Amino acid sequence: MSMTKKITQVGPTEIQPKHLGRCHCGAVEIEFSLPNGIVNPRRCDCSICRRKGAIVASVNLDQIRILKGEDALTLYQFNTHTAKHYFCRHCGIYTHHQRRSNPQEYGYNLGCLEGVNPFDLGEVVTNDGVNHPADR
Repeated sequence: MSMTKKITQVGPTEIQPKHLGRCHCGAVEIEFSLPNGIVNPRRCDCSICRRKGAIVASVNLDQIRILKGEDALTLYQFNTHTAKHYFCRHCGIYTHHQRRSNPQEYGYNLGCLEGVNPFDLGEVVTNDGVNHPADR
């Protein structure tokens, strides 16, 4: 039985029900709906995630709203072209992706949340993305 991990504070930052996120240069601003805080933060060891090194959590598709810079987002897809990975075309920061394992959700980069340092989370679980269930 898996436990749901909910985080409502990271370091000095309280996670707001509507929390702002940005890429590094500020061209992209996103409002994340996080009524339960950050749920189940994780890393993944698939070919793209191990290269980008981000800690992610997930929300439903309607829980992300691009406030600014939709035109600055670049889409990257590979392999099955199911997942949609979004990056700022100016600074290269990965902001979010539509998940391959659950296309009804976005995974988002915790490092983009305003005031959040992902290193303050301590130990974070790593999912086995090398052996992805969709590849079986």
